[in-house]
Amino acid sequence: MLTFEQIKELVELVASRRLHALELERAGFTLRISGEQTAVREVQIAAPAVAAATQPAAVATPAPAPVAAAAASAAAAPRTDLHVVTSPIVGTFYAAPSPDSPSFVKPGDRVRKGQVLCIVEAMKLMNEIECDADGVVAEIYPKNGQPVEYGEALFGLERD
Repeated sequence: MLTFEQIKELVELVASRRLHALELERAGFTLRISGEQTAVREVQIAAPAVAAATQPAAVATPAPAPVAAAAASAAAAPRTDLHVVTSPIVGTFYAAPSPDSPSFVKPGDRVRKGQVLCIVEAMKLMNEIECDADGVVAEIYPKNGQPVEYGEALFGLERD
């Protein structure tokens, strides 16, 4: 069971990272936190096209985050011929077990199903992300220390 403080941290995480939703399943219960109301307010502010033409400064303020997020998603779009390993949780991507350790994997490494590829830190817990197929690491999408969302592409593998 989660404590009030842990739930509060999750709510703050959803708000600070402007996530649409976060769903957490633990032994016997499911917690779903929706951040969509914030996004709806932003869309309503940016919606008037006439106001955008006459008052560009007012519209420019909420626009950079979604535009930057869309650009990051487009830049990190995986090749279609690769098997993509995605993040099962929201958190921070780490390529190595500690700052002074070598990365778990690098492009060109052969990996096996069950092998640890990276760590995603969520709520002060280090979650090892394991490979779900055999192959060769072709691409690593996030940078070390970068926030990742649920379902975000982490690795692109060339299947054996």
